[in-house]
Amino acid sequence: GAPGRNRTHDPLVRSQVLYPTELRALDLKSAHYSRAIGGLKLSRPRVQFPHGSGPEVSPIPPRKPSIQVRGGTQSSQLDTGTRCGHLLLSCVSFSEEKRKAMRPFEGVRILDCTHVLAGPFATYQLAVLGADVIKVEDPNEPDQSRESGADMKLNKARMGTGFLTQGSNKRSIALDLKTEGGRDALKRLVKDWADVLVESYRPGAFKALGLGYEDLARIKPKLVYASMTAYGQDGPRGVQTAYDMAIQATAGITASTGTEASGPIKVGAPVIDYATGTTGAFAISAALYQCLRTGKGQYIDMAMLDVALILQASHVTDHLHSGHNPKRAGNKMRFAESSVFETKDGLVQLAASNRRQHRRFYAAIGEPAEAERTSLDERYARYDEKFAMIAGKMKEKTADEWENYLEARHVPAARVRELREALRDPQLEHRGLLHRHDSVPGVGKPMTVPLAAFKFAHGGPSVERPPARVGEHTDEVLASVGFSAGEIATLRKAGAVA
Repeated sequence: GAPGRNRTHDPLVRSQVLYPTELRALDLKSAHYSRAIGGLKLSRPRVQFPHGSGPEVSPIPPRKPSIQVRGGTQSSQLDTGTRCGHLLLSCVSFSEEKRKAMRPFEGVRILDCTHVLAGPFATYQLAVLGADVIKVEDPNEPDQSRESGADMKLNKARMGTGFLTQGSNKRSIALDLKTEGGRDALKRLVKDWADVLVESYRPGAFKALGLGYEDLARIKPKLVYASMTAYGQDGPRGVQTAYDMAIQATAGITASTGTEASGPIKVGAPVIDYATGTTGAFAISAALYQCLRTGKGQYIDMAMLDVALILQASHVTDHLHSGHNPKRAGNKMRFAESSVFETKDGLVQLAASNRRQHRRFYAAIGEPAEAERTSLDERYARYDEKFAMIAGKMKEKTADEWENYLEARHVPAARVRELREALRDPQLEHRGLLHRHDSVPGVGKPMTVPLAAFKFAHGGPSVERPPARVGEHTDEVLASVGFSAGEIATLRKAGAVA
């Protein structure tokens, strides 16, 4: 192992994460248990390290049991009363089958104090990968996404499709953080339960409540704390707020979308929200891994504006280098062979971008001479000529016929479809992109939601729990961190919880 490095930092040790470069082989089948720690009997498990004598079990004090882990020149003591120690034991006790089926974030505990789309989507991506996520909502003003979607009945029931989309695999508690009781409850959850806290309120709002990173890091030094805002926590725009469409306008996306005739047009889907959520899940994952290696918590400052510019990274670099400004070209792309054309019955998007595809495309449409004229100079200088020629050819077949014909010849092409048709594509069922809830409380019929945009060979994304109603798990969660039924009733009477 690397000198000077603690091998057993939480929070992820409890999730069966042990460095492969430091712990080459863990013989779980031969572990022996003889001393009781919280119901688990433990003696000296046979664990092989690349160097050193391997793990040893220290004497167990009655109130703060610990494990002494040694390897090479290192040793580190784990308080098994802490999350780290508890999870190391959990790791050792997992069966071979359980370890193989484990998802990446099982054992990671997240407080989700976010709303609308970006923050909830970030925590949803971690939840479907095994994280235990508790959604924290204001009982007086719950997440506004609960009232968004085309089904007004669901909106009025605070179970709108905007919420349902990323509400699975989460429990819900209702805390009024403007009250001392609500803040104290959140602090206890941070101290005794959470590894991660994510919030998406305006800059400074949580700090003003005594719930900022510095406040919570004092009670949980290894906490990963993520703030997701429009423009970041400080700077000239730090005090401003925004939504997806405002960020698109600010970042130049709206101005470069559309045509010269149409003028600027917002991108149809809330791409900034979901890109921010995806980036947030990545940032939190990276911070957890960093915590595992360093033993230190982390503060993540995320801005939607930053994400919007990263989505335009190639445009940004091109502009800063050459001064080129993206123009509203509509469906006319860089090359004529990568543009949208009308066919007999609809639109087809061609995507013959590189030279190989250029040659195959022109050969396929019966223009062998054009297939050999692949230089950049020609493709740019003769753009209008090429575009007119292709437009005439595309009128000879239907969009489906062109898609099938060109794809069979390894030329990317796609008929332009509406979402309703795209969702019927058998490829989606094959990929397992969607999850169907047979029953969701408050919905009254089966509900299908997106799962994740990737697959694992094993232990991948899955949904086990339907979206929750506001405060559905308040009592259960508070009881798990030591609140008595009487204390919970007092908090509820005071309006601190619901």
